[in-house]
Amino acid sequence: MMRQMRQNTKIIMLVTALAFVALMVFEWGMDMSGQTAGGDLGRVGSTTVTPQMYQQVQTNIRDQVQRSQEDPISPAQQREIDDLAWNQVVNQILIQMELENRGIRVTDDEIIQAARFSPLPEFREDPQFQDEDGRFDFDLYQQFLAQQMQMNPMLRQELERYYRETIPREKLLRQVTAGIYVSDRELWRDFRDRNERVDVRFIALSPQNLVADDEVTVTDDEVQQYYRQNEESFRVPASADVRYTYLDQAPTAADSVASRDVAVSIRQEILDGAPFAELAQLESVDRASAQQGGEMEPFSEGEQDPAIEEVAFSIPIGELSEPIRGEAGFHIIEVLSREDGQVRARQILIPFERSTESEIELLTMADSLEALGRNLTVQQAAAEMNLPVMEGELTQDFAVLAGVGVAIEGEEWVFEDREGVGAVSPVFETEDAFYMLEILSESPARTLSLDEVRDEIRETLRASKKAERTLELARGYVSEVRDGSVTFEELAEREGFSVTQTGMFSRMENVSGLGQANAAIGAAFGSSVGGIAGPVRRGDQVLVMQVLDREEASREAWEAQKDLQRAQLTAQMRQQRLQLWLEGLRETVRVVDARAEFYRQVEEASDGPQIPMFF
Repeated sequence: MMRQMRQNTKIIMLVTALAFVALMVFEWGMDMSGQTAGGDLGRVGSTTVTPQMYQQVQTNIRDQVQRSQEDPISPAQQREIDDLAWNQVVNQILIQMELENRGIRVTDDEIIQAARFSPLPEFREDPQFQDEDGRFDFDLYQQFLAQQMQMNPMLRQELERYYRETIPREKLLRQVTAGIYVSDRELWRDFRDRNERVDVRFIALSPQNLVADDEVTVTDDEVQQYYRQNEESFRVPASADVRYTYLDQAPTAADSVASRDVAVSIRQEILDGAPFAELAQLESVDRASAQQGGEMEPFSEGEQDPAIEEVAFSIPIGELSEPIRGEAGFHIIEVLSREDGQVRARQILIPFERSTESEIELLTMADSLEALGRNLTVQQAAAEMNLPVMEGELTQDFAVLAGVGVAIEGEEWVFEDREGVGAVSPVFETEDAFYMLEILSESPARTLSLDEVRDEIRETLRASKKAERTLELARGYVSEVRDGSVTFEELAEREGFSVTQTGMFSRMENVSGLGQANAAIGAAFGSSVGGIAGPVRRGDQVLVMQVLDREEASREAWEAQKDLQRAQLTAQMRQQRLQLWLEGLRETVRVVDARAEFYRQVEEASDGPQIPMFF
């Protein structure tokens, strides 16, 4: 009886999930009129984007993000979620329009076949449909399906809606990505790039040190020509000088005491007989170890927080430590073993965080600051509350303020709302602080004049000419080594160059001193063992390399995994093709994003700031 109840519960949950998925995609296709009492958020061609459509996707993405992290969603994350939701809604409408334009439909027989032979991932992963070897058993699944189709009309309806919506999209995907095939030659090149490895040593020549300033000449004509050819690169964004005050969100000393009290209480529970593993799963914020009952990865000296190591290498095995103050919070440690200089231990980590009372006090202060800012300057409001006052600069591509962090909302308020000099902002929030701005001055976006950048251009051209001289010098060094006049070691010793050895690396790796996927890496793999590679320019240096060792990629290993590799690369290429197709489709349809105007109208219709009606 209980087993049947559990199975029925699973079915009900699946029906609910299917209904939600179907609602997101099915109703968009059924109700494109956009008729809603609250106005609309924009248009895609002739289709209205309603608040309801947008909110469904927004809520789904927000829930997924929140499930993936412990901390509440930050304002910056919320803005990213909002934009992602908008783009997904636009894409879904474009896809629906394309399905209609192409006349793509689904038959009842296709739905039946899909339900029988293309089960949902939830079914594939359900233990009741797996055989003794843990493999999905189609017979068990189809027996279940035949039974439930008769007994559970709700499940039948939702499965039909799901497949009726997804099958046309799969057909469209196949049409859009038709013809994609990854050849053996491409597969081998990809495999080789990831598995062929070389070891090199190199010398790095500095043009600034090797070529004196008076050895190169930069003329005024060259400066003017460079400016004309690169004028766009001298464009600077709009900027504003601001005065601001802020409330630090970091936990207070009293909060730290409260966190320690929590740790002391948990430790006592364990001493009184509560299972360590269960409390770790419930209380520890180190989720990686909490999933393992608190057990950490084995560590040696120098690999952990010093406060943890001091205890882990000293307390008796099996003994519970007092709460230890570390970098992230208070740790309760139990050492499981110490062997060969390594410690196995488990922990419960209680973070430094504001208590409920402290959080309420902070929010109250933020509200008070905003209220003062309606009638006072930042200087006056900060003085009333004994808060710091600072000055800084915001630009449209760099919005960082000391004590505040990344001030995206402040940047938007300054450059998008265009309040003007003297305006005082509402209180905004970052992960680090609540803050309020006052605009002191503003500068529009502009292109720097030739006179303003003349010296900078001259130095750029001088550095480029020095690099060319250094390349000539390096080519001479390479010729000496290649014709046997001098060895690589003798050259380095004679010229006073230091030699760096990389160790083995592949084409795909980022190599210290050489970089990643650049001319230096290509030159290294283009030379045989013992050969000289270069010279190549990397940044402000010129490199000369010698290949010490090489490991060829294995043809046998490649053949063994070729089919899986082809499937993975094909999937990647299909996704890229689909993205390009969607971008191209957007260019053929007028997309109007009216979210900002919608929210402004909602706010104006109320007595003040208001959460949009669909939250």
